[in-house]
Amino acid sequence: MWKLTRHQWRQVIGTLILAIAVLAFFFMPLPKYIEGPGEADNLKTFVKMPGHPDKDRGKYMITSVALAQARPATYLYAKMNSIYSIESVDAVTGGQSNATYDKVQDFYMQSAINESIYTAYKAAKKPVTRNYLGIYVLSVDQKSPFAKQLQVGDTVTKVNGHHFNAMAGYQQYIQRQKVGSKATITYQHNGKTRSVTKKLMRLPTKKAGIGITLTDNVKVTATPKVTVDAGNIGGPSGGLMFSLQIYTQVTGQNLRHGKKVAGTGTIDANGDVGEIGGIDKKIVAAKRAGATVFFAPYVKPSKLLLKYEEHHMTNYQLAKATAKKYAPNMKVVPVKSFDDAVHYLKTH
Repeated sequence: MWKLTRHQWRQVIGTLILAIAVLAFFFMPLPKYIEGPGEADNLKTFVKMPGHPDKDRGKYMITSVALAQARPATYLYAKMNSIYSIESVDAVTGGQSNATYDKVQDFYMQSAINESIYTAYKAAKKPVTRNYLGIYVLSVDQKSPFAKQLQVGDTVTKVNGHHFNAMAGYQQYIQRQKVGSKATITYQHNGKTRSVTKKLMRLPTKKAGIGITLTDNVKVTATPKVTVDAGNIGGPSGGLMFSLQIYTQVTGQNLRHGKKVAGTGTIDANGDVGEIGGIDKKIVAAKRAGATVFFAPYVKPSKLLLKYEEHHMTNYQLAKATAKKYAPNMKVVPVKSFDDAVHYLKTH
């Protein structure tokens, strides 16, 4: 019977250890996430409007940030490449489970689509209605008296029988109540109406509250009909670019003149553009896709604002600095509103 010598055993064991180490280096998951440049996708494939196709040259592009769990190899690569960043799990998910995080991101995207349809149709003077459904629950404080009833994804429609047409209405009404006083919350859960009565908790602001983070839940109906499918992309940052694509199709105007136009930014019912995260990575994604114009949200910088901004720069400042390094031939255009972006396209 063939036997291995001690030296041969050492070689076998050494080879196994080396193989395990190599596999671990490339595949072992770490409790971190790597954020880097994602894709710059053609919005023509996302927006469907029967009878109103977009056949003009050029394209609008929605930019994204790629997110992946870190492995030792990708962690090391990110450490050596400034356009990548390493984030903790809590920083990415806010402490939520992956399923809950995905649910919130999907809602943010659907909300962005609704607001972009409303903005585009209103600007085009086409029939559109915006119905306020209530406040969407993004997270629930574990200490909230309502924690066992309210869940992420629920929509609060009434407080003590009162329905408001804006998030601020609910907040102001609740904050006028006394801490510890009872409140009846009416809400939608998986399409069913439910209600619960509990005591209001004391918030860090010392005012009364339910103990949730929230955002608006609206339904938009437009004519002609438009459908938007964002695929696997989540979050609210595609609002501005969706608005431009929808506006172009519903009006039939050729605003791009053959250009590849990328950008990012949230959009609200007033057409105002808001800041987002990861704009440096989106600049690189746009450059790789051949964009020559990039719309970036603009806010006036101040010392207090810059203290809390990503890289201590506003979106526009960070976009400009990144383009200077990675995409010197791409024009970064500051926009405060949807109208700013349309005006730029019409005049350039």
